[in-house]
Amino acid sequence: MTDPIAAAPSTRVCVVPGGPVEGSVRPPGSKSLTNRALVCAAFASGTSRLSGTLVSEDTEVMIESLAKIGVAIKKVDGGQALVIEGIGGVISEDARRISAQSPVEMFIANSGTTIRFLTAALSAFGGRYRLSGIPRMSERPIGDLVDAIKPILDGEIVAESPGGCPPVSIDSRGWKGSGLAVSGGVSSQYLSGLMMAAPIASQAVRMEIVGEMVSMPYVRMTAGLMQTFGGQTQWEQDDDGKLSAVTVGGEYVGCEWAIEPDASAASYFWAAAAISGGRVLVQGLGEDASQGDVGFARVLAQMGCDYTATDAGIEIAAETAGSEPAALSPPSLRGIDVQMGEISDTVQTLSVVALFADGPTRIRGVGHNRFKETDRIGNLAIELRKLGGRVDEHDDGLTVYPLTAERIASDETVVLETYNDHRMAMSFALLGLRIAGIEILNPACTRKTYPEFWADLESLTGRAHHWHSSDRPSESIA
Repeated sequence: MTDPIAAAPSTRVCVVPGGPVEGSVRPPGSKSLTNRALVCAAFASGTSRLSGTLVSEDTEVMIESLAKIGVAIKKVDGGQALVIEGIGGVISEDARRISAQSPVEMFIANSGTTIRFLTAALSAFGGRYRLSGIPRMSERPIGDLVDAIKPILDGEIVAESPGGCPPVSIDSRGWKGSGLAVSGGVSSQYLSGLMMAAPIASQAVRMEIVGEMVSMPYVRMTAGLMQTFGGQTQWEQDDDGKLSAVTVGGEYVGCEWAIEPDASAASYFWAAAAISGGRVLVQGLGEDASQGDVGFARVLAQMGCDYTATDAGIEIAAETAGSEPAALSPPSLRGIDVQMGEISDTVQTLSVVALFADGPTRIRGVGHNRFKETDRIGNLAIELRKLGGRVDEHDDGLTVYPLTAERIASDETVVLETYNDHRMAMSFALLGLRIAGIEILNPACTRKTYPEFWADLESLTGRAHHWHSSDRPSESIA
């Protein structure tokens, strides 16, 4: 079958409405875990074998960048397993020989995890590097991470774009100090990157948190993964029980490790059940998963869905209004007031679900979402308003009001821009489960973290999407 996404850069996709979505699905491996594991394995002593790894643009740019410093990575089963020959510890002199003639150029595309994790890791490893990406990357702040590294760096590090944004230039002979301070308010990836870098520097480093740390589950995930590879972390808390500092040490040693399915990706399938009045089991993720985004299923339970966790995975089933069969009765969803700071990658998913609730949904604690692949508050609001609904922006999030029954039943064509943001595209796909005429631009952007998303959604719904471009009419791809 011809890939309709690859066939035409201007391709649009329209998900076809239908009855309740029912079934099971296993998302690909977690991007967050795959890229963290790649860093730890690359700088470990010995060989690591990772299974369940994600194959996507974000993981490919990480693999390609690590290869440039001599890390041998063998792909098995199409990249869903990786064998990594670690280069072991800090080797500043070897690193500087790699970049003796000119800085090693690394193209990061729009992968926030890659540029943040490698900025920290390479500064500890030593050598000369320049990390750059697509134009949007030069608008994504990294200045707080660069500022955290400067006092401990034996060398120089610069964020070249205005506002402390990439490209990042590094000229390093490794780390020379044992303490630093990092802001916690923009991205937990700054602290995660620094934590993973400390064992590369072969010294214990105390990291003080300035302000409140956003997305704490990702920090806990980082610590757990580091421990698997031999890293060590000690936590300090303030009087309110919030993380105030972490001391990191140890040395990485190669190991075998299985990566969980991506919990952020799972949110779309749980939401599909909630929106359509269906029932979906996401396989391979349990309540003990290391990824905080499994908590999104609990948010849907607050909205009135049935939540079930078994050995097979977590299932969400929608309650429906009235006594009609589910295929004829809309789901019964409550508007809620919810803090989403710890699971901010699922805000777009929840915002779409909220359009089908019985009242407004207030989403709090996610002001940092403006600095991701796109402005995930402002641009999200712009697109959702195209549906005729009301969305209020706030400093810390947004309020989404439900659509009218008449608007949901309308088949008016609405074209939604994705801003080259994979999570915009996957969230907007959910609209098509209930509303006809939703056309999503640039569906190929899902390749950043989930290349098979459209095929998996099609398989789950049992309905072919409609694909079309500016130079040909709408068509169904079976």
